[in-house]
Amino acid sequence: MSNIEYNVKSEHASEFIHDGEIRATLEYAKEHRNDRALIEEILKKAEEGNGISHREAAVLIEVEDKEYEARMYEIARRLKERIYGNRIVMFAPLYLSNHCVNGCVYCPYHAKNKTIPRRKLTQEEIRREVIALQDMGHKRLALETGEHPKLSPIEYVLESIDTIYSIHHKNGAIRRVNVNIAATTVENYTRLKDAGIGTYILFEETYDREAYERLHPTGPKSDWAYHTEAMDRAMMGGIDDVGIGALFGLSNYRYDVVGILMHAEHLEARFGVGPHTISVPRIRPADDIDPKDFPDAVTDEVFRRIVAVLRLAVPYTGMIVSTRESKRSRELVLDVGVSQLSGGSKTSVGGYAECIEDAEESAQFDISDNRTLDEIVGWLLDLNYIPSFCTACYREGRTGDRFMSLAKRGMIGNCCAPNALMTLAEYLEDYASPGVKVAGAQMIDRLTRIIPSEKVRRITEDNLRAIAEGKRDFRF
Repeated sequence: MSNIEYNVKSEHASEFIHDGEIRATLEYAKEHRNDRALIEEILKKAEEGNGISHREAAVLIEVEDKEYEARMYEIARRLKERIYGNRIVMFAPLYLSNHCVNGCVYCPYHAKNKTIPRRKLTQEEIRREVIALQDMGHKRLALETGEHPKLSPIEYVLESIDTIYSIHHKNGAIRRVNVNIAATTVENYTRLKDAGIGTYILFEETYDREAYERLHPTGPKSDWAYHTEAMDRAMMGGIDDVGIGALFGLSNYRYDVVGILMHAEHLEARFGVGPHTISVPRIRPADDIDPKDFPDAVTDEVFRRIVAVLRLAVPYTGMIVSTRESKRSRELVLDVGVSQLSGGSKTSVGGYAECIEDAEESAQFDISDNRTLDEIVGWLLDLNYIPSFCTACYREGRTGDRFMSLAKRGMIGNCCAPNALMTLAEYLEDYASPGVKVAGAQMIDRLTRIIPSEKVRRITEDNLRAIAEGKRDFRF
């Protein structure tokens, strides 16, 4: 390992996620955590909105001065407002199968677990799950499945995607399917792209190779390099929207923040576009998993700092927080970086339609935020966020570098806010409770009036009237 050099453009994981560079970065950050001149320089650079490097971000993670911490949060808040406005994109996970051949010690799906019931949805059961999700109001799903080459092969995933896109129940439709499955081949990523997926998502879990190999003792996932290079293969296969992340609590969070940013820098350097999303899950209790067995747990305060620093480092990347987090912790990170939330989620196979007996016993982890989607929509409205069910960019071809180019030029706001309002209007008409419908209608009326472009405002108003009359699926 000592002869390997750091190379951000390398195709080899050990060179672009370089252990020596990460450890040198962490040492540098410790040495400069009270260097006021350097911190001022980093914060000034962050304010410009073009991002900061992994080494600069590491310094901010270590900063001890509360005044600088408050400034970090304020800059992150302004950046998020500038790029995303007050929109929060909604989605839900859909678990297809929990059969798995891996030995991951933090996941109850691990092959040696004999207590968790193993499930795999049939296409008819998937249909029932999707209808249940549509009846909540969801338009965007993230497919999840354990890694099992025989029971959950790529053909099963592709068939499931076709099934999901084919289902139209009442006014319901899933318009974007993101996929979170095990690392695979370039050929299979091309097949996923051809199937019409949105974002390919894969968490590194931890970027620390030594910790990673200890946490993944057996199975295909134990190959750190193959797993870490998955996003390169996905992009080579034609998928230009990829989502990365780490499971905080498994290892040193400082190491993983730097690893995430080095991964983002690598994708930008090699392919010209960084990750579409970054997820920041924290370890949760599950069937035979106790978080107390993992001493690197991250507090709510540290979690908020992590989210804010990531927003400063990669301002144009979406940030995702799931129902792993409580209402309180989700609220803490919403204004400093998070742009996507899951709602009304089930982490069990067959949990939405209750089409499988004792489905909850197959859950991957315990949920902290158990509110319904409607309750979360109402909560976001109360916080002055627009709950958005928009999938327009993906369907209009605004993905990868095309999306990033628009975002960096400040152009994405010309269509995102109206799209968010129109999809919210659909939700209010078809699924909302009376109180949420009133609050949402007030927000739509207020924000439609201040759309800057007269032409866009007029079209939006026409489309909103059509939605009230029963028509659906308008987008810029």
